[in-house]
Amino acid sequence: MLPLDALHRRLGARMAPFAGYDMPLQYAQGIVAETLHTRRLASLFDVSHMGQAILAGAGVARALESLTPADLVSLSPERTRYTQLLDEAGGILDDLLVTRLPGVEQRLLLVVNAARKHDDFALIRGALPHFDFNPLDRALLALQGPRAAAVLDAILPGVEDLAFMGWRAFDFGGAPLFVSRSGYTGEDGFELSLRAEHAEDLARLLLSHEDVAPAGLGARDALRLEAGLPLYGHDLDETTDPVEAGLGWSIGKRRRVEGGFPGFERIRQALERGPQRSRVGLLPQTKAPLREGAQLYGPEDQIVGHVTSGGFSPTLQRPIAMGYVAVDHANVGTTLTAQLRDKRVAVEVTPLPFVPHRYFKTPVGKDAK
Repeated sequence: MLPLDALHRRLGARMAPFAGYDMPLQYAQGIVAETLHTRRLASLFDVSHMGQAILAGAGVARALESLTPADLVSLSPERTRYTQLLDEAGGILDDLLVTRLPGVEQRLLLVVNAARKHDDFALIRGALPHFDFNPLDRALLALQGPRAAAVLDAILPGVEDLAFMGWRAFDFGGAPLFVSRSGYTGEDGFELSLRAEHAEDLARLLLSHEDVAPAGLGARDALRLEAGLPLYGHDLDETTDPVEAGLGWSIGKRRRVEGGFPGFERIRQALERGPQRSRVGLLPQTKAPLREGAQLYGPEDQIVGHVTSGGFSPTLQRPIAMGYVAVDHANVGTTLTAQLRDKRVAVEVTPLPFVPHRYFKTPVGKDAK
């Protein structure tokens, strides 16, 4: 049971099983209202099901590079970097956030996906046995939306100046509160990690603000799809590599040359020659949304790809989807068809994201580290 389970139920959440936990799918206002509220003001999400751990020891950043394609050696203290755990073929085992913690000792804070955390932790322990690995039993909340910074700064003065993908430790209830300026909605926002026994106090304090409303997994999925952000187990898995997934930007420049991570040869070739398929945005020319698994067909009725995520966009008031398409059919504006129940519908390839990102940009003259 998650730390905020009782609070969710008192707030009238519709609960649903997810990754081994009962999670709030939505509240009384519904997924559409929660999504639009996040875009307009700020919403509080409970993401305590995610896995958190600290990996520590001399040389730990370079050691973790043996499992991921990110440049972690150059990661500055109090900065966060997005990357992936890869298998020997270059397939994505999971995607995760890595933060370099401050202090003399080299310590990395890892946040991984809930459904993969036990496998991820076993992989890391087995591959890096000479380093200290400590899973954390902490709650994780996400405050997301254009009003998130102002709301949180009233509680934690100075947090409004935190750079995007920056990290800082604050005090809350006499215990450390880890704050990262990041999220999974395409909006400005923060992820807040703290001891489970303090989670409800913080949640209530944030929800007491007139601009903040609770939001569940349904809105979180709608927001990330609108933002063109991939979801592990749907848009990412062992059959996809970072390049075809549109995540080549997360592969460090040094790592592209030196390698030293699983699947380097496959990824090097994809970077040099281009991938054989690409993750793209899709606009169904119908009122009904396409769902995961729907096949995509080219002009000669050949299968050229498939849908990996699909749904209704509350912001755009229309169906949207993402999927993988062979590169010769992946150009923006290409018209494909998809099977929707008992008929074929037209689908247009479109750029990602569907809704522009509004991440915080550090003002000119301020140090973003």
